[in-house]
Amino acid sequence: MTRSSFLTDLLSTIFERRSTATPDDDGRSLEELCRALLSAAGEVSGSKIAAAVLSRYDGLDRRGKAAFFRFLTEDLDLDPSRVQATAQAYSETPDRETLNALLKAAEPRRQELLRRLNQVPGATAQLVAMRLDLLGMVREHPSFARADLDFVHLLSSWFNRGFLVLRRINWESPANILEKVIAYEAVHEIGDWDDLRRRLQPGDRRCFAFFHPSMPDEPLIFVEVALTAGVPSSIQDVLARDRAELAASDADTAVFYSISNCQAGLKGISFGNSLIKQVVHDLSNELPHLKIFVTLSPIPGLARWLEAQAAQTSDEAAKDLLAAAGPGDADGANPDTNAENLRTYAAQFLARAKRLDGFPADPVARFHLGNGASLHDVHPRADLSAKGLSQSCGAMVNYLYRLDSVEQNHEDYVNNGTVAQSRTVQAILRSRPQETMTKTKTKRIVHAQHAL
Repeated sequence: MTRSSFLTDLLSTIFERRSTATPDDDGRSLEELCRALLSAAGEVSGSKIAAAVLSRYDGLDRRGKAAFFRFLTEDLDLDPSRVQATAQAYSETPDRETLNALLKAAEPRRQELLRRLNQVPGATAQLVAMRLDLLGMVREHPSFARADLDFVHLLSSWFNRGFLVLRRINWESPANILEKVIAYEAVHEIGDWDDLRRRLQPGDRRCFAFFHPSMPDEPLIFVEVALTAGVPSSIQDVLARDRAELAASDADTAVFYSISNCQAGLKGISFGNSLIKQVVHDLSNELPHLKIFVTLSPIPGLARWLEAQAAQTSDEAAKDLLAAAGPGDADGANPDTNAENLRTYAAQFLARAKRLDGFPADPVARFHLGNGASLHDVHPRADLSAKGLSQSCGAMVNYLYRLDSVEQNHEDYVNNGTVAQSRTVQAILRSRPQETMTKTKTKRIVHAQHAL
């Protein structure tokens, strides 16, 4: 047994302890149970009360859950006067005792409640689901965002990289895990079991996922990888049903073509950076001849940006792209010219369209560039699915992960908002959209707006 598998089994054993809690037959209200849990001194009695709280919460309707979150937010909040007094005491006498008093005062009591709830075996998954309920109510109840800060604080600690286990998922993995890969795939839909087999079984395909020992049957995030000869320019080529399988020994490129977060209750807690770096490390050890690690990524905000360009500047080329989004010629438009224009606009969007904070407008770009990747190339007609056409007019992008430059790229991006670019992308950015010489633009634009 390897050291890694030993530790995995050990952690799983720890987290899969049988609960000694009895069924919820306590007559107290949910709020009374929570206060009793906060005052409980014994582990056994605390575990029993925690189990009762979780059981009671699961039986609530939406209104009842909103009342519970209001209790967390308001009744178990900070005492500002106590915080102020302890802060003043620490500023006057900065020693261990005054710092300890300040730290206790500065932590809402709901944090301790959540910690004590988590002592019940299986409670971590229930608390993740509880946070998902909370996220669904924040817009209606903005004050609940205060309670969400405590969920984020604790979940970030509980799902620290040190607790996560990387597993490879293949065609021999348990059926319940494979079913969840199908259900959670968020980038390129998996149509059926045969489709899943094509992504997992061939020797030039890999899939890796992070798991937490307390949720051993629930992937947190997974990445699908294609081993290729050269950098692919379309997802159609990667997922083609009739493609010829490539011997892993003949591949020089690992392509991360789909990364899916699986637990909506862990929104805002990032695993992707660690996942990609760990998979690059593992693949490098398994296949040392791999030279290139690159993504084939969607550009989900491109079509909306093109619509804004067309509306704000009467950009005819942008209108043509929206109208002709799809394979083949459309009402006389030149498909080659449209493809080059799409490549130009996509590069401009990824490299130059920024939010108010100075970072890229595109969320996928923010993720990969923040991880230290660089813009490598942009491809028109790379995703001709209905989803690909609607969100990016079919364009996709490669982000390149070079181990010798990811740290510097990350620092430049975080500190200066610098978007690392290849020479290919720099050349694309110097180009200008061309006239497409279309015939019936107005008709096609209306059609495109209806389709999008």
